[in-house]
Amino acid sequence: MRNSTRSGVDPFIVMDVMEAARRAEEAGRHIIHMEVGQPGTGAPQGALDALAHAMRQGPLGYTVALGLPALRQRIARMYGEWYDVDLNPERVVITPGSSGGFLLAFTALFDSGDRVGIGAPGYPSYRQILRALGLVPVDLPTAPENRLQPVPRDFDGLDLQGLMVASPANPTGTMLDHAAMGALIEAAQAQGASFISDEIYHGLEYEAKAVTALELTDECYVINSFSKYFSMTGWRVGWMVVPENQVRVVERIAQNMFICAPHASQVAALAAMDCEDELQGNLAVYRRNRDLMLKGLPEAGFTNIAPPDGAFYVYADVSDLTDDSRAFAAEILDTAGVAVTPGLDFDPMRGHTTLRFSYARSTEDIEQGLERLRSFMADRQAAQKSA
Repeated sequence: MRNSTRSGVDPFIVMDVMEAARRAEEAGRHIIHMEVGQPGTGAPQGALDALAHAMRQGPLGYTVALGLPALRQRIARMYGEWYDVDLNPERVVITPGSSGGFLLAFTALFDSGDRVGIGAPGYPSYRQILRALGLVPVDLPTAPENRLQPVPRDFDGLDLQGLMVASPANPTGTMLDHAAMGALIEAAQAQGASFISDEIYHGLEYEAKAVTALELTDECYVINSFSKYFSMTGWRVGWMVVPENQVRVVERIAQNMFICAPHASQVAALAAMDCEDELQGNLAVYRRNRDLMLKGLPEAGFTNIAPPDGAFYVYADVSDLTDDSRAFAAEILDTAGVAVTPGLDFDPMRGHTTLRFSYARSTEDIEQGLERLRSFMADRQAAQKSA
């Protein structure tokens, strides 16, 4: 049976790393997981309790395509609480995870062949989803002096129909401040390009609050998720905020593409939004882990790292150690029992000399992982000297 040209997307390398780690664990080894971009904690207890109660009340069938009205209203209220943004809940669309949001946004905004700018390094699924929809992802190589975030001159004259940004970003954890976000919005609008802001790591910030694009403009799509701050990766529920004149457009696509986000997940998500003590406890663990990483990685020999303003990643330039990050990551897994992600997923051109480390696991795991990395790097350096 033939396949479409759209199906020729690249593999998600981190999933290959996870599979290699699984095989090692199946063989009896203890692996420290620094490759996985998901919290080590589960959904808040209040979310579990709310869902258990709802399931006892009756069947959880389809919701309307835009999502449970109560959840949309609670999300709108959150924008007032977090950002002092007065948001009409009618603009909130509940999605099956942020991935569903990307599909809806790209389908609503772009025609086949349209060019969409994405920062490199950046989340690899942007690129692959765009390609699968017959769109053209345009990598915008970012610079360390710009915190590995795009700036207007990176896409000047590139004839883009869309620009997608992420803050805090995956894999770097770097953020855009008001001025930087505003400059990108203005430059995109000057080109007639639609502006999409991926904000799924909001809530996971350590020194300054992340800026939502909605503080600066209503003419944008914002995509968020319950996966990261709310610790609900497997529940596959997220949301979008779109301009009022785009709601019906997105609704029609959602009705046909997804029908609705999972009802059970929406019930749990609504309750999770009021579990602040537990969520802040998770954040305190990430903060401690981040401190350990910022000290331990340079001590191990990973000295050139991006400033991790938010999320739960450290992105390291390892060009002084290797020109093959995939082989280097495999060596670290095989020798040290620590799973890390090669940068090729995030930056096809320069990712062969970068690694991403996640610190979303328990503090005990992070401490042990760093000790293993220190030992691995010391042994590797000694072997190189004696060779």
